[in-house]
Amino acid sequence: MSLRSFFYINKSDRRIILALLLLGLVAFATVGLLQDEEPTAASTSSAVKWRGGAGQRQKASSYYQVEERHIEHFPFDPNTADSTQLLRLGLYPWQVRNIYHYRASGGVYRSKADFGRLYGLTVKQYRELEPFIRISSDYLPAATAVPDEVATRRDTTRYTAKLREGETISLNLLDTAALQRVPGIGSYYARRIVAYGQRLGGYASVEQLNEIDDLPAGVSKYLRITGQDHIRQLAVNRLSLNELRRHPYINYYQARAIIDYRRQHGTITDLQQLSLLPDFPPEAIARLRPYISYQ
Repeated sequence: MSLRSFFYINKSDRRIILALLLLGLVAFATVGLLQDEEPTAASTSSAVKWRGGAGQRQKASSYYQVEERHIEHFPFDPNTADSTQLLRLGLYPWQVRNIYHYRASGGVYRSKADFGRLYGLTVKQYRELEPFIRISSDYLPAATAVPDEVATRRDTTRYTAKLREGETISLNLLDTAALQRVPGIGSYYARRIVAYGQRLGGYASVEQLNEIDDLPAGVSKYLRITGQDHIRQLAVNRLSLNELRRHPYINYYQARAIIDYRRQHGTITDLQQLSLLPDFPPEAIARLRPYISYQ
């Protein structure tokens, strides 16, 4: 619409148009003024009001005031300190809850290092608290309360006398306690020797100990085999594939070869019958022979 045609509009219409234009200008000016007065987030966060009096100044934050923690350091026992004391030491409420849960489950702090393992405790916190930790003697291991002469007697009683040079004991008749008499054998290796003998069905030769990884050298000279009466044999003509493969000297392919041979040729009367099979070289047959029964 041209400016000339504006003057040909009715008087009442011209008044309405002018009023709308005036109203738009007022609204635009108001929005501009409000934007100029609204502070930015950065200026609000950094705004500080200074209130003076006798040389004192106080900061007032525009958002909220965080309660300041007053940390105190004093001697404490983590086994008995209550929540109020722990909070005064500077620990957070969730750290105090972890201490209470640990103590409720039967946990005991027997040393300063035990308290250092508290979940969520930082190195800085531990270094600040470590000089003030006091563990009551009631929470120390009971062994510390035993007199030295009593402890010496106890250790002497538990000590297992070792075999002397030239002495031997029967390998297949031993339990873990008896095996610990062998020089170089403790409870760990004694358990491994017994466990492997059970898998074999008994030891047919002392040299079979060499099949146990990392066994100390020189152990076999203290052991002997008294016979094969204690060897548990495998019924090669009756056992299933899974039963055969449980033996350390029979793998899956050898067990399957035995099953196939029985199905095709009937009863096995000697392991030498399997010598033509690729899975049974002479050394495999030799070490397996003491453990096979043909019943």
